[in-house]
Amino acid sequence: MKFGISYSTPAFGADPERLTAFARHAEECGFESLSLPEHVALYPGAKIGPMELPPSLPYADPLECLSFAAAVTRRILLGTGVLLLPYHHPVVLAKRLATVDVLSGGRMRLLTVGVGALPREAKAAGVDFATRGRRADEAIDVLRLLWAGGEEGVSFDGEFYAFDDACVFPKPLGVRELPVHVGGSSAAAARRAGRRGDGWFPGGMLPPDERRRQFELVRTSAIEAGRDPEAVQYTRWGSLGMSTKDVDALAAQGVTRIVVTPTTAEPGRAHEEMTAFAERFALA
Repeated sequence: MKFGISYSTPAFGADPERLTAFARHAEECGFESLSLPEHVALYPGAKIGPMELPPSLPYADPLECLSFAAAVTRRILLGTGVLLLPYHHPVVLAKRLATVDVLSGGRMRLLTVGVGALPREAKAAGVDFATRGRRADEAIDVLRLLWAGGEEGVSFDGEFYAFDDACVFPKPLGVRELPVHVGGSSAAAARRAGRRGDGWFPGGMLPPDERRRQFELVRTSAIEAGRDPEAVQYTRWGSLGMSTKDVDALAAQGVTRIVVTPTTAEPGRAHEEMTAFAERFALA
């Protein structure tokens, strides 16, 4: 089992010293990865399910934060949980992600993408909310095409994106393309993970039966697409208070990575929680 940790700027703030201290401590504890969430634009009354999101929540740009954290760490992998892919142009995003990967020494390896759940956020980004799933599918294809393309350039003619002989450099460090994990709590997200994803990272509120159905959908979708279902990693949210028995139960369900987050916004206590978890599971 691999263990990642999430830094939530809405909960913990975007203070640079706090972010870098968190990243350093996570690496010292032995966590595999550091991830950040994203919202591009909120608005009064925005809700995801029953949870209202105050419009002043400081959702800092996750890739900028990860690049900042990479400068003070050496080993910890960098990830998103999730980056809202339809709201980013994939040609620009391909360069941004590859640049972070190069500058971090090949650590931008846990990109998890989602499609968003707030219609007015999509509108603010200039995206038709109804098309966001198809946009995400196409964007994943564009990212991989650009990363793999050489000096001769690559071309694409899709529903949302089109270009001829495009060359995007630098390339990801030492690999043909960066892994793309798929997040979300819908059947559509599960199918996307199976057909296109290197991993699946469902939301934390799914009932157990629905979660099992969606994981099976990931696997059957991979098979239908001619892909190896065993190669699709399975990430789940966990808690810093979870026991070894809890982890064993998730492993039995096929989970390969658990991402946790501190329960407190107080830096000293958050670091204590991280240290205790690392010691319990002998991460370092």
